[in-house]
Amino acid sequence: MVAKIIVGMLCAHLLCFGGMFLLISSRLQGKKLGMDVFALANFLLSLAYVLQLLGGPAGWNLMSVVNHTLTICVSAVYWVGAMRFFDRPVPLWRPLIALAVIYTALQVLVQWSLGSVARYAMLSGVSAAAFLAMAVTVIYGVRTFAKDLRVEMVLFAVLISGICVLNAAKFVIVLSGGLQALDMGNRFQMVFYIYMSFLATVLAPSMIWLVLRRLTDDLRAMAARDPLTRLLNRRGLSEGLETYFHSRTVPPAHLFMVDIDHFKRINDVHGHKIGDAVLSHVADLLRDTARKGDLTSRVGGEEFVTVCLETDVAGALRLAHRLRAAIEGHDVPIRGGTSIRCTATIGVSQGFASVDEFDRAMQQADAALYRGKEAGRNRVERSSDGEHAPAI
Repeated sequence: MVAKIIVGMLCAHLLCFGGMFLLISSRLQGKKLGMDVFALANFLLSLAYVLQLLGGPAGWNLMSVVNHTLTICVSAVYWVGAMRFFDRPVPLWRPLIALAVIYTALQVLVQWSLGSVARYAMLSGVSAAAFLAMAVTVIYGVRTFAKDLRVEMVLFAVLISGICVLNAAKFVIVLSGGLQALDMGNRFQMVFYIYMSFLATVLAPSMIWLVLRRLTDDLRAMAARDPLTRLLNRRGLSEGLETYFHSRTVPPAHLFMVDIDHFKRINDVHGHKIGDAVLSHVADLLRDTARKGDLTSRVGGEEFVTVCLETDVAGALRLAHRLRAAIEGHDVPIRGGTSIRCTATIGVSQGFASVDEFDRAMQQADAALYRGKEAGRNRVERSSDGEHAPAI
């Protein structure tokens, strides 16, 4: 009786949080972060437990077959939801239907050849393997796609490993004790149901917390980036410099101010839509040409800033010349199969060694940029002296 109450409360819990996940997904425009898939998994798992309550003792019947198939499918659905949370476009319905058909057929085959004990043992064994795979995926995520959620992922790995261990133990118990070991009043089954209730209580709020954190991180990222080019804005650039200078003892950085030549003429002749396309094209070139770790931003209008890190003056100048040459060497495609060739003038600051010197470096680069424009544009001008750096 106690076990049935626990399972009934677990069903209600799963349905409530499934409905909550569904409401959250309906409010998320564009990326649903897997919430709709998690809601489906909760509904399927609650249905599986309802069938277990209604099906009576363990044995061969339709409710039992459907229950086993749903149980196996649920782990796959949760895995798909987790992948979609991390922006992995994993398909759902076709693989899920295929899994349901294959596992149902496998149940019939095992029941016919080996009996009910083997079929129930198969459920526990396959579930243990599925949750082991999920735990391994979570641990892999800590090292790759979920580095910023290290603590949460480790917690999930521990909890999922608990389900894996319980299913592995159930596999052994069923093979040794037969179907009597699956009686709902059995001590092991009570432990299993209590752990599942604990898991549902902990994981559901944790998933909501992860959604809130993800949305907060996205808002923070949006606030730090230019909406047109997706480069850093002035705020994002300042935050990146603070991280660079405060993390360890580092060499001075060098700042480039990049200005598209005659951009006003491009806007006047071709229109602002083409002007935006030129800005996006130049932003892509800067992003692709800059080295990994360098900071690239748009600070307003047609002006961009790249901060070259971890190099000396000569290396910074080489990068500035590569940036200028990349912009000159790549035409911007526009309507009608035609294209625009644009150039840029780059002013290079002296090295600076702290965030407090950032404004001074901006002024130096701006002064060098002005001299470069006065000298004919499409060139790199260094602020350390009055000589023109040769255009390449």
